[in-house]
Amino acid sequence: MKRGWMRFWVSGSALALVVSLLAGAQTPKAAPKKTSAHKPNELTLAGLRPGKDTVERAVNLYRQFNNEQTPRGDESVWFDHCRDASLTVDSDAGRKIQEIRVAPWGGSTADCAGVPPGPWKTGLGLRLADSMAKIVQLYGEPDSKSPSSKDGQQLELWYYAFDWAGPDVPQVMEVLCAVGQDGKPGRVVEITLAAPSL
Repeated sequence: MKRGWMRFWVSGSALALVVSLLAGAQTPKAAPKKTSAHKPNELTLAGLRPGKDTVERAVNLYRQFNNEQTPRGDESVWFDHCRDASLTVDSDAGRKIQEIRVAPWGGSTADCAGVPPGPWKTGLGLRLADSMAKIVQLYGEPDSKSPSSKDGQQLELWYYAFDWAGPDVPQVMEVLCAVGQDGKPGRVVEITLAAPSL
């Protein structure tokens, strides 16, 4: 064999060897992208969406409930006498709702036995007086729990952050719960949903 042909044959053989080694070698499979599993987030409370809806929409939705005649600043309040509950919305300068809160009113003397549940619930169906177990069923475990109190009652604050869902959804939900006693489960006593962080 001529010297030039020999060099070509050796380099061609080396190339074939490298190609066969690469073909035979197992290429590592790309690891599947990890997607962090998020718990359900919440968009509405009392049929209203903080950061999107206006006070005027709340007024139109809840005409049948007594509205506080003298709003305090950017806060408007409605009272459900039969269910002894209050709905409070805080708005910005443009009257866009920033925070919604449903809580017991504590001022009702109405006798409305057998009245069906009211409309003031979260989009997933959480209401005042629901059990702590229902909160977990709907939303999973909270991001944090901390002791709290209101009007001398020992409570537990459940905090859910929804910032992972993006800026166009409510960012925070807080649920105040009465701590269970004597074998009775803890119950929801207040729900707050807010567009900005509380």
